[in-house]
Amino acid sequence: MQRNQIIFGALLLGLGLLLLFGVVLDINVWSLICPLFLIAVGVWLLLRPRFEGLPFNLRMIGDIRRRGDWVVEQEDIWLLIGDVVLDMSEAEIPEGETDIKVQGFVGSVKMRVPEGVGVELNSTAFITDARLMDQKQNIFVTPITMKSPDYDTAERKIKLETLYFVGDIKVDQV
Repeated sequence: MQRNQIIFGALLLGLGLLLLFGVVLDINVWSLICPLFLIAVGVWLLLRPRFEGLPFNLRMIGDIRRRGDWVVEQEDIWLLIGDVVLDMSEAEIPEGETDIKVQGFVGSVKMRVPEGVGVELNSTAFITDARLMDQKQNIFVTPITMKSPDYDTAERKIKLETLYFVGDIKVDQV
């Protein structure tokens, strides 16, 4: 079971239990959800970078765009609402596997990779619309795992992991 799938399942389970207790105990649960959400985000922000060891990029609202000549590195990107555009057509991609993790509430990830770069996509979301080159999946609640045909033999590989409530992921080869 993937880590993102466990986190997403735990969040849904916790929210469901909280709402159930609210009905049974006649408590206004919605007045508790906002403070609990803020506390959870605060704890996550304090502890998350220590566990992962990846460079951490946080933006609550807005877009992250990388184009032109840049160096692709392992990274953890967190957006509450926003889009991530990673155009690697002119970027320097190191040999081996490079992990890029993108997490958020609502948003899209668009990635362009040069020919010869293998891509693996792992996405967990409530609603996902994913396209990896010529493969396409529209999924409700189920995690997605897709690989480009040349992934296993490629010298340069990108492993893209996403965790969203509603996510739109598109990976194209140029």
